[in-house]
Amino acid sequence: MEEMDLLSFDGQGEVCKNLFLRDAKGTRHFLVVLQKDKRADLKRLRGILGTTALSFASEERLARYLALTKGAVTPLAVVNDPERAVEVLIDEDLAGCPCLGVHPGVNTATAWLSCGDLVRYIEADGHPVRFIKI
Repeated sequence: MEEMDLLSFDGQGEVCKNLFLRDAKGTRHFLVVLQKDKRADLKRLRGILGTTALSFASEERLARYLALTKGAVTPLAVVNDPERAVEVLIDEDLAGCPCLGVHPGVNTATAWLSCGDLVRYIEADGHPVRFIKI
């Protein structure tokens, strides 16, 4: 995120940070989309989701579930999860945002789309989207 700040996207839209998390048993996986400057309280998030302790998923899990590498996490990759094992969570502060910046599968580029278009894309693939307060 610090490297993105150096690119000065100010005024173009809301750049997103994307976290790929798993529960303690490794049975549930979450893709969390939030504003780039927000911090996710994993203990609080655990309570909201009613799950066991949350942690960042390994690079191996990231590759298996979303076909991504570390640093390139994006909600656009849910199309690589035909089993729909990954639960998509979007910070409610992003709801209705007209211009979100997300990686298009590599961390050297940014794709810009509205929150509504992002949600339609994810849901068209069969993944439900849940808005949560982060």
